[in-house]
Amino acid sequence: MTNPTDEPLAEAGYRDVPHAAGGAAGRRWWDANAEEYLAEHGEFLGPADFCWCPEGLREQDARLLGDVSGARVLEIGAGAAQCSRWLVGEGVAAVATDVSAGMLRAARRYDAATGLRTPAVQADARALPFASGSFDVAFTAYGALPFVPDTARVHREVARVLRPGGRWVFAVTHPVRWAFPDDPGEGGLVVTRSYFDRRPYVELAASGAVLYAEYHRTLGDVVGELASAGFVLDRLVEPEWPAGHDRIWGGWGPVRGARLPGTAIFVSHLPG
Repeated sequence: MTNPTDEPLAEAGYRDVPHAAGGAAGRRWWDANAEEYLAEHGEFLGPADFCWCPEGLREQDARLLGDVSGARVLEIGAGAAQCSRWLVGEGVAAVATDVSAGMLRAARRYDAATGLRTPAVQADARALPFASGSFDVAFTAYGALPFVPDTARVHREVARVLRPGGRWVFAVTHPVRWAFPDDPGEGGLVVTRSYFDRRPYVELAASGAVLYAEYHRTLGDVVGELASAGFVLDRLVEPEWPAGHDRIWGGWGPVRGARLPGTAIFVSHLPG
């Protein structure tokens, strides 16, 4: 992938870095790598399809958002807004947000290609530019949460912009995966790290600049943050790897997928 600072990658590993540096790296990285990412994964994701995870679970089958007819729906960390665009095509009032200008430029191209106009706003998930109680449902499919050091702020912001009874659904790398190497083959089946080691995976330049940061939370961490923000957890969905699905996506693939969960999808709501 492209280096967002023009500094060469000097080292990578699990280490603590200042929150400000780690949190800022995500925007630069996605701006630099949006086109390459979509060239690799765009066909699988589709320009207007709602895919929750590398396992290929689609919202048209899972219906994790519930009945969204007549609802206002917010997507956080939308990338090129493929999921929101699918909702718009279904007649849903959806708004997509992402911190990356590069991804939102791609979203406009997808709008032109599909003929669907998807409202999109550039925004940090930790400071959403919407009034309190503006939405009925919020969701993210691997967006925002892995790339910020302070996910509790995201959950609190989502709680703020949702109406009472609102639903919050989000997909992330299954926390168990962090104990294993990021290898889709047999090498990824042997534990090499402590599940309780919460240091992020970071890539650094020789100057010490953070080029990329991705953060780990245990299942207990996620549930605790949800509860602190006022949410009630309804379901934890762990999609199984489907038979005949041979696509490799980073550390995801049929070898590990047959033995280990790769994705965790949390379905929660605010009390009414």
